[in-house]
Order: sequence, then C-alpha cells, then structure tokens
Amino acid sequence: MPITLSSESSASARPVRPVFSGALDHLSEAEQHWAKTMRFSGDASSVLIVPGEVGAPASALLGLGKKPEGKVAAKRLPLLFGALANNLPAGDWALASQDGVDEAGDPTLGALATLLGGYRFTRYKGAKSAETGGETSYCAGEGADIAEAERIAAGCFLARDLINTPANDLGPAELEAEARKLAGEFGAEFKVTRGDDLIASNFPMIHAVGRASASAPRLIDFSWGRADAPKVTLVGKGVIFDTGGLDLKPSSAMLLMKKDMGGSANVLGLARIIMASKLDVRLRVLVPAVENAVSGSAFRPGDVLPSRKGKTVEIGNTDAEGRLVLADALTLADEEEPELLIDMATLTGAARVALGPDVPPFYTADDAFAEALAEASIDVADPVWQLPLWQPYADGLSSKIADTNNVTSDGFAGSITAALFLQGFVEQARIWAHFDIYGWRPKASTIGPVGGEAQAIRAIYAVLKRRYPAAGA
Repeated sequence: MPITLSSESSASARPVRPVFSGALDHLSEAEQHWAKTMRFSGDASSVLIVPGEVGAPASALLGLGKKPEGKVAAKRLPLLFGALANNLPAGDWALASQDGVDEAGDPTLGALATLLGGYRFTRYKGAKSAETGGETSYCAGEGADIAEAERIAAGCFLARDLINTPANDLGPAELEAEARKLAGEFGAEFKVTRGDDLIASNFPMIHAVGRASASAPRLIDFSWGRADAPKVTLVGKGVIFDTGGLDLKPSSAMLLMKKDMGGSANVLGLARIIMASKLDVRLRVLVPAVENAVSGSAFRPGDVLPSRKGKTVEIGNTDAEGRLVLADALTLADEEEPELLIDMATLTGAARVALGPDVPPFYTADDAFAEALAEASIDVADPVWQLPLWQPYADGLSSKIADTNNVTSDGFAGSITAALFLQGFVEQARIWAHFDIYGWRPKASTIGPVGGEAQAIRAIYAVLKRRYPAAGA
C-alpha cells in the first residue's frame, strides 16, 4: 500500500529517528544495541526497524549518512526521507521529537520525499496478491505542510504517469483527453485545433511534423484563473513518440521515445500544482501533440516549412522536430505578451552529455528570473543549471535558401543552438525561459523508481508561488 501522511501523531505512533553516520548516542540503549547487532551505522537512506519486547516493530532508524557540508547538500538531506515509503511496516509512525531533528532539514520537503518515494507505475502489472498488514501512515513532524506536499506530489505523479505510459495507449488523442480531464477538474477553458484545421489556423509546422501519423496532430490550449491576473504561459513539447522521421533513429535510440512527450507531461504536472494551489495568475497551457512518424506524407530533409511567425525553416534533420512544433506554439503564446513564458521539452541529447540525466539546463535572458530559479532549485532540491544563450552560435543555424535551418551542421553546442532557435520565435513576452529536460530517472533513488520523472517543475513552482501567491496567502 502507498504510504499516507498525517498532520498529527497518534498516541500509538511508533517513532522514526533520523541518524547521522556513527551518531547513535541519542538512541535508547535497546536501539543502540540492536543497531550494533544489525551493523547499522546510519548510512544514507538505510532504514532499520527496531523490534520491541515481543518482536513487533517498536521504532525505526533512518540513516542520513555523514553530516552534509555546504548549502546544496544540506538542502537535499530531506530527500532521504523517501526511503521510509518502502521500508516502514504497516501502522502509524511519526518523526521523533529529539535533538538533531532540525538538522534533517525542511519537514515539508521530507514529507514530499516520503510520498514521491512510494510512487509505483502498476498499470500493466498483473493482479497483485492480496494486501496484508494494512496501511502505513506517517506524521512528518511539526512544521510540515501536508497539503502542500500532497499537491506537489500529485503534479509529479501526473507527469510520471504520462511519461511511463507507452505510445500505443498515449497518442495525441489520448494526451488531449488527459489535458481535457485536468482542465475540467479545475474549471479551465479548453480548446483544441486538430488535423488540417492547423493549416487553416496558421500552425504549419505542427501540422507538418505530425501529418505522417495515423493519429492527427493537434494543438491543445487551455486557460485558467482570473482574466486580469499576471499572464503565465506554459508550453510543453508533446511528441508522443519520435521515430526520428525520415532521418530514422536506430532501434536502440527509439526504446525510450515514449518519453519524448515529457515536456508536455511536466507542463501538465506543473499546471496541476499551480491550479490546486490557486496561485494568482492567468495560466495558459499550450501543448502541440504529435507523433513524428514515417509514411508517404512525412516531411523530408531539405524541405522548407513556413511557420506561424512567418519565418521559413529549412529542415536539416527531421529528428529535430520538437523545436518545430514548439516554435509555432511559442509564437502563439508570444502574441499575448505574457509576463512569463516557459517552455519545457525533452529536446536534445547534447543536454544529457553536458549535465547528465539529473540536472536539466535552462536558458533565459532575464538575470533576475535566473537567479530566483537557481535559488529555488537549491531550496527545494530540484536541480537545474543555467546555460548561456551564446548568440555567436546562432550563426550555425543559417540557411542558404530559407530564413533559418532547424539544426547546425557542425554538431557543436546542440542544446544551446536549439535554445537559440526557439528564442527566435519569442519577442514580446517579458520573460522567457526554456528547459531542456530528460524526463526520465535511469536509476532508482529515494524519491522514485526507474521511469518517467518530473524535472524542474518543483523549482519553477517555488518561484511562481513567491511571485504570485494565492489570495490571502
């Protein structure tokens, strides 16, 4: 059973005691004896259940590893509480009141980590054996905002579920249905432009990328919040599967391409958190939902595509399709002159080479926003890293026959040049930021198993919450 959080500790709740490596002095004599017997020394994310007199669980020890050095390591410490989700036996548990608990960090982040650590994607698993032992409830201690932790976890779970769902069950139509369901839950205004209507409505690149699929391409568009609130627009890449198009990927590179809609999944997860938290914004969400398929109608290398902005784009590579659909959606978003325009996309392998799977790069020309995001990233332990919009590299996107090419010919700085391509379609938004996420956790951790992952949305939400708090907050 998934672990649940409680705001108050019951009289029967058994204590959970955080333990730094080798620091067992604050434990009872029985706990110290059992820890030594079991060779438990407080290694990071280790959990030891201490039995009582009759053998039933009496307490739990959570290893925190060595005391962290530096702000970043200290802020990440609460993520270790995710280990409790899959190690606490059924029953009521509560963070023990004791010296040193404050050193374990933000209790709300610890509560969130506990929820995230219990996530499982079981849609395609067979019927599980009957649950035995009942439910597990955990009180995360004084100061933990349980409602906030649950709101954020719900957004992260939505993103994970969407990414984990394979393309045979999550095509453009199904992604539209999920977005419509989310919009309906919060009373948002919803509309969608599909198929050849994309041409009539001047979204030629979204149409061109998705026209080869049996499932029609579409632009999902919904808005929420009071009309005169600050405009915050989120754009998410919704390429539900990417074959590479006629520049076909090798089979090994297609294995994870169900996650190529990770940008849209994260945008929808972030939108859920924003709406559930009732932030004072006029939120708009745009998702170009397409499949980059191969058929007789597929767009080709060397084609020159018109765009909503009026620029012509020469196709240097059909496997750089995400930036094409984003460009049309960003142009639409930019026409409304939002205060903040954010796009998220599983855009380039170059970003993974530069920063690995855990740290998404982001790009913005607004120094104040970048500073706020970097600070929030540390505070909520949701890593991001700013890379430069290095304008000299934009020369590599030049075309002899069109206004721009969708790729460079030298292969250098692929994530930066992709961001520069997108920047060329944004002029009127006061602040624009682009996130080149991976959307996948390749190794299990305390806050989640291998699979789809929400990245950067907790940090972005933290910035938005400070800027646009809910009425009365």
